[in-house]
Amino acid sequence: MELFEKIIQISSMMSVTGYEDYEDSSLRDLVEGEFDAIEADALKNRILVKKCGRENAPKILIDTHFDEIGMYVSDIHEGGFLSVVNIGGLDTRILQAADVMIYGKKLLRGVIASTPPHLARAEDKGKLCAVDKLFIDTGYDKQALASLVAIGTPVGFAPKYTRLGEKMLAGKGFDNKACAACAIEAITKTAREELAGDVYLLLSAHEETDRLGGVVCGAYRILPDYAMVVDVNLGRTPDTPTHETVALGKGISVTLSAVTDRKLTARTLALAEEKEIPVQRIVSANSTGTNAETLGLVKGGIPVVDVGLPLKSMHTYNEVLHLDDCDTLTALIAAFICDKKTAEVFA
Repeated sequence: MELFEKIIQISSMMSVTGYEDYEDSSLRDLVEGEFDAIEADALKNRILVKKCGRENAPKILIDTHFDEIGMYVSDIHEGGFLSVVNIGGLDTRILQAADVMIYGKKLLRGVIASTPPHLARAEDKGKLCAVDKLFIDTGYDKQALASLVAIGTPVGFAPKYTRLGEKMLAGKGFDNKACAACAIEAITKTAREELAGDVYLLLSAHEETDRLGGVVCGAYRILPDYAMVVDVNLGRTPDTPTHETVALGKGISVTLSAVTDRKLTARTLALAEEKEIPVQRIVSANSTGTNAETLGLVKGGIPVVDVGLPLKSMHTYNEVLHLDDCDTLTALIAAFICDKKTAEVFA
């Protein structure tokens, strides 16, 4: 399977925060036979383990959170409409008219209703409608809908994917399952004897709502010697400041921050240079906005480097990534888990 196909397959899986294990069987089928163990916990973290075959080997953690933004049903109305509340930071500027999937007793399609501009009140023009004021149109009557959908039912964006030009891919769920796909690709394609230690891929839960949630429990269970947190980063567009974004197609990002380990970050940058892997240095002095800063709080603290995959239109149903960057990310993860110098310093 090509990497971009794996990205689509994994990103298509429904994993709205709180339902990270909704398609657990699909994930397990995808990685069957590629890992020595697949563990799970009460918070719906999944830990995929690949051993190097040596006793007392270092423990290397790769964290890629698996949950995605979405909604929960909060009310059912006459005419087949649903009210929802958001889970995670939905971009309300693009929600109206979005195609959604409602994961009830059976899978339902829906469209977020949009008020025609002809009917918009003057005082509402130019204002964003709060998520809990929007309605999902299902096409069912209330009685039929209530028999299929309960309050609290998760709602996600419809999994539709589009190639833009030769190298871009647009669709939902790339934050952060595209990174998970790259990590799975890197680990499964690396021979066991090449690993610098035992590798633990943490598909962590609850990142979109609480970074003190899933990754803390998962990392405490593993207690790795060192870690790489991989998450998407803000892709550059003409309307965004250069110093806060990263360019697509120019390589992945490595974060320089007070909340990450300076020595591990420097070694990762040196490794990228040795392997001729293009990276972009970014500064996030006080907070990375990822699980990286949280790992420093686990037990005695875990040395961590923060790596980012450039992504445009983040937290929308048409996030955009560059396939060259996905190849680059895969290459860096593979180099990181095989690097004996890093293992010697941090084990």
